[in-house]
Amino acid sequence: MSVLARPLSLRSGLTLPNRIAKAAMSETMATPGGEPSPELEVLYRRLARGGAGLFITGNVMVEPGGAGEPGNVLVRPRKGPPLEAFRRWAAAAASGPGVAFVQLNHAGRQSPRSVNGAPVAPSAVPLRLGGMFVAPRALTGEEISALVGHFAGAARLAQEAGFSGVQLHAAHGYLFSQFLSPLTNLRTDAWGGPLENRMRFLVESLRAVRRAVGPRFAVSVKLNSSDFLRGGFGDEEATVVARTLDQEGVELLEISGGTYERPAMFVAPRDSTREREAHFLDYARQIRGAVGCPLMLTGGLRTPRVIEEVLLEGSADVVGLARPIALEPDLPMQILAGRTRASAATPPSGRLAVLAAATEGGWYHEQLHRMGRGLEPDAKLSRVRTLMSAARTMWRRAEGG
Repeated sequence: MSVLARPLSLRSGLTLPNRIAKAAMSETMATPGGEPSPELEVLYRRLARGGAGLFITGNVMVEPGGAGEPGNVLVRPRKGPPLEAFRRWAAAAASGPGVAFVQLNHAGRQSPRSVNGAPVAPSAVPLRLGGMFVAPRALTGEEISALVGHFAGAARLAQEAGFSGVQLHAAHGYLFSQFLSPLTNLRTDAWGGPLENRMRFLVESLRAVRRAVGPRFAVSVKLNSSDFLRGGFGDEEATVVARTLDQEGVELLEISGGTYERPAMFVAPRDSTREREAHFLDYARQIRGAVGCPLMLTGGLRTPRVIEEVLLEGSADVVGLARPIALEPDLPMQILAGRTRASAATPPSGRLAVLAAATEGGWYHEQLHRMGRGLEPDAKLSRVRTLMSAARTMWRRAEGG
């Protein structure tokens, strides 16, 4: 049996039928009230046919104030049901051979002014990107404790809805990532300062989630290997955090990197890992030496040969594919059957890579929306027209239209 087709059993007892995961991509397909939409069901029923062993949803924000984009699915305080929209989404995602996790997140300061005019963060450190973001207000200790409870409640909702697990998003500059970074966490209380305190919000949330869902429900984390910012959260601290999460019983640790300011998750690196495709492979190797839990590697992977090499060398136990699956939803099945050499999706590189990544992101986003409408992806879509259309759609959603 190919290493790609081997099942993987997690600590909770859940088994992934193969080693290919559909990594999280922000879908922004919620209803105006923030619930999973019928389009999300259609999208995930289509993706489920593609054969991946694990499906991780895009951002599900644990409370309305944590939204990062118009159209994010939101978990609102509730006294009980309704859960039907989440149940239908879970059933759609699990309609194929794979299992499905909900990615739980809070944007913190990475919430544009068009979405949130009063964002919160560990500290009042603004995100300076062309005036798109309002300077955040620092959270109080009581508010941080309440957010820990929100993550636990959202995980319980995912479990009740029928998902197989959750992923806490502690990468890409969102709220957990903001707490981990010494550039954005300037606190002097128990939630800031030394790394032990900066990781406390993530560790406490992980513990609260585990208490809420019990031992037979999968709990995973997506962690930055580095923010790639001078003086920020780097690989040595990431290794310490990874070791702590492993000791806390995390079942699957996804390795990623970058923030809105340095979008390394979308741009091909210039060093030797470019030839190996895997953007964060060297970081995964470093973390592999410190933890025993399964690792998932996402970013740049597109050929079966390299994917299999990564798994065979033991640097990762699961490979995550995001944009390749958005363009070719049957890619996992084709890879497992040995019917493809490479994905048509390639990460941008070169001097204009960051600008290209932004344009490409909207293009891949539209492929997801096509599938949500019952259509197939279209590789011939115009990049420019897609970007303009996406901008208009987000503007209308931000204005409530």
